[in-house]
Amino acid sequence: MSSMTRRDLLRFSTAALLGAPLVRARAATAESRHISFVHTHVNESLSIDYFSRGAYIPQALASLNRLLRDFRTGEQHPIDLALFDILHDLKALAGTSAPYEIISCYRAPQTNAQLHSQSSAVAEHSLHMEGKAIDIRVRGVDTARLRDLAQSLQRGGVGYYRKSDFIHVDTGRVRYW
Repeated sequence: MSSMTRRDLLRFSTAALLGAPLVRARAATAESRHISFVHTHVNESLSIDYFSRGAYIPQALASLNRLLRDFRTGEQHPIDLALFDILHDLKALAGTSAPYEIISCYRAPQTNAQLHSQSSAVAEHSLHMEGKAIDIRVRGVDTARLRDLAQSLQRGGVGYYRKSDFIHVDTGRVRYW
């Protein structure tokens, strides 16, 4: 187990303070959190409550990690819980119940290296390799609008890929491209 640095503690504390009003509002209005996905590459879908009664549901998280695996290698990795919460809140802002269409989520290091060698748009040290990023779209929601809503959350990175019709959302520092 790695120890938390002062920088990590400061980052965590700042994030907790900035997110506190949303956490209080969420706790007051919803006992469960639900998320739905359709994976565009493997033709699998999942619609599941992943949080209930103040706790994340381990079985649901296992199912989500399986769905969001590197579809090229089959390798699974734990997905950052904050990413699920961002996506949950983004769908509420978008006012839709349509599932997220997954373009890419977890990427094994060898997959990321291969994609990076083929495209400068793929970061060498991508947060996809840490389970902290996802590329998505939602049928019936304009991708530019989805980008704007994700940016309004101010909870991580948001990339917009107009030609490919998807957005990237991650739990890293707030930044846009």
